[in-house]
Amino acid sequence: MPEKLLPFTKEQIEKIIKKYPTPFHIYDEKAIRENARAFKKSFTWNNGFKEFFAVKAAPNPYLMKILHTEGFGADCSSLAELLMAEKTGITGEEIMFSSNDTPAEDFLLAKRLQAIINLDDISHIDYLEKSAGLPSLICFRYNPGPLKKGNVIIGHPEEAKYGFTREQLFEGYRICRDKDIKRFGIHTMVASNELDAQYFVETAEILFELIVQISHALNIRFEFINIGGGIGIPYRPEQARIDLTAMNRGIKEKYEKIIAANGLAPIKLFTECGRYITGPYGYLVSRVLHIKDTYKQFAGLDACMANLMRPALYGAYHHITVVGKEKQSHDFMYDVTGSLCENNDKFAIDRMLPKLEPGNIVVIHDAGAHGYAMGFNYNGKLRSAELLLREDGSVTLIRRAETVEDYFATLNFQGLSTFKV
Repeated sequence: MPEKLLPFTKEQIEKIIKKYPTPFHIYDEKAIRENARAFKKSFTWNNGFKEFFAVKAAPNPYLMKILHTEGFGADCSSLAELLMAEKTGITGEEIMFSSNDTPAEDFLLAKRLQAIINLDDISHIDYLEKSAGLPSLICFRYNPGPLKKGNVIIGHPEEAKYGFTREQLFEGYRICRDKDIKRFGIHTMVASNELDAQYFVETAEILFELIVQISHALNIRFEFINIGGGIGIPYRPEQARIDLTAMNRGIKEKYEKIIAANGLAPIKLFTECGRYITGPYGYLVSRVLHIKDTYKQFAGLDACMANLMRPALYGAYHHITVVGKEKQSHDFMYDVTGSLCENNDKFAIDRMLPKLEPGNIVVIHDAGAHGYAMGFNYNGKLRSAELLLREDGSVTLIRRAETVEDYFATLNFQGLSTFKV
């Protein structure tokens, strides 16, 4: 079985833990930058290609700034994410604002920032016009319905709450054309954590053919095609990374055969990946607190699903390394758990690991996307710190751990003394 390696030694992580107690998330800047450059390079065939990093995957301004220096924009889906992009120095058409069931204040901010606004529903054209005014560039999210299969994370497209139908796209673009809008884009997102390169080639083909039909029917020209995100990562050691070369070769062939052959080139290609960019390069570092021996062996960590809820939410696999025991036999079976009053609070079930003891350092891999971001405060659990392992080996605190005072900050204790029941 292939190995999943750590970007730090036992001595390095022990030194870090002395300053920053577990649990915490730590991100590998060097690996993130190298991956970002390789991803961008794979799309150089398309003049104007841009990746809009999905902020929801890892909403931290340090990570966003790193990626911005590598030429990435920001894919935002809420007012807070828009503000984070602005505070990071990302504005204008370097922001793709793709939301759903969107409040007027979010549209107003997106319009002020001059972000690309990607509408999710045909009724939002009128809502946006009345709340913020229509922008000069408009984009719609397409839901291909039964034309395209989804997967276990995102579900079947026809059951998803996202996007326009084909008929609504034609009507939506016609409405905007007649309102004298001249600039257009199109977007879709129908999978999550997909490792099959051909899946994205087929998605691009659907969009390319649709663009030809809409362009000719309505006499409009598209500036960009956002094929979305959803490119997966190999969570399991035996899985292979997606073949970006094969994916781009297939997309380019479809682009030349459909877009260029119909006289619609050039059209810029966009993506909005999050997981693929940072996912493999973030780690949840924890310690074993207790070993419980009842009907099963339970290894209880000082982290819980409030720090990483994917295993509980999706039954997702995350690889686990016991620091200092990498070469030992995996001949003990554990459920690796947290301390929430919730039986789904498990990072792994029936996982074969080296023999564990209280105090062992445990690192959970591939926590660099949808890890910290999906945290919560159930049971009064506090969100952990986020650290950045710099290229020179130093460590920067990029988000401090929450305190009890943070948790209590929104509660009205002052009025409690006069509250009568």
